[in-house]
Amino acid sequence: MSNINSFYNWSNGLLEEDQKMPILFIGHGSPMNAIEDNEFSKRWQQMGKEIPKPKAVVVVSAHWLTKGTAVTAMLNPKTIHDFGGFPQALFDVQYPAPGDPSLANEIQNLVTNPAITLDHEWGLDHGTWSVVKHMYPNADIPVLQLSIDYHKPAKYHYELAKQLLLLRKKGILIIGSGNMVHNLRMVAWNKLNEPEYGYDWALEMNTIFKQKISTGNHMDLVAYEKLHKAANLAIPTPDHYYPLLYILALQTANDDVTFFNDKAVGGSLTMTSVKIG
Repeated sequence: MSNINSFYNWSNGLLEEDQKMPILFIGHGSPMNAIEDNEFSKRWQQMGKEIPKPKAVVVVSAHWLTKGTAVTAMLNPKTIHDFGGFPQALFDVQYPAPGDPSLANEIQNLVTNPAITLDHEWGLDHGTWSVVKHMYPNADIPVLQLSIDYHKPAKYHYELAKQLLLLRKKGILIIGSGNMVHNLRMVAWNKLNEPEYGYDWALEMNTIFKQKISTGNHMDLVAYEKLHKAANLAIPTPDHYYPLLYILALQTANDDVTFFNDKAVGGSLTMTSVKIG
């Protein structure tokens, strides 16, 4: 195949074949980050300007846990306020980004093991809109969610995600939204406003995660329970960790790895985020 025919052209809205959209794991933290103008949300805004404008965004959010895997397939996904105890201003937020049923069908066709179902009920939960509204405030880019089958182990999610690689070549931005270190039961609520306050074990695990990501040791991260004795404190449940595995699975040999928002919050949470590509 000639070079002329072997690439996607930006004039058609697609990336060149030897180029790929970057992929992001974003520590989303508190839902309040959706409406606060803080260092984390400002960095999300900046990221939206730094990377190529995507044709669509597909998010694996820690807050859509299912039996089996599904992808949102409606034209107009609703804004889900899946939290309680926050100010009314947060519940008033609407993020009216369109969906993309044709892309949902493409994802269904790409992922052959397991079979993916098309969902017309869910929408966009705060793991998605709290971040994407800062990146793309005009809500003019289609946004889809891919659910997490919470009945399956880490390796299942890593292997499933590999089947989505073609989307990177088609100008689709894939985001994993969760937190690497996420232990709500141990949050030091009286330290939330103390900059970069982290328990020793949380900071140590954050360092281990970054080292493994930087060196491409994905299998160690898949078998996260064996990483360190503090892993069970950093990941008491894997819901906020699994989205990271979806992003790591899409890393290719020539991708650069950079970290941002690399800070601890409240002792037992980290906002550490990763850009690959």
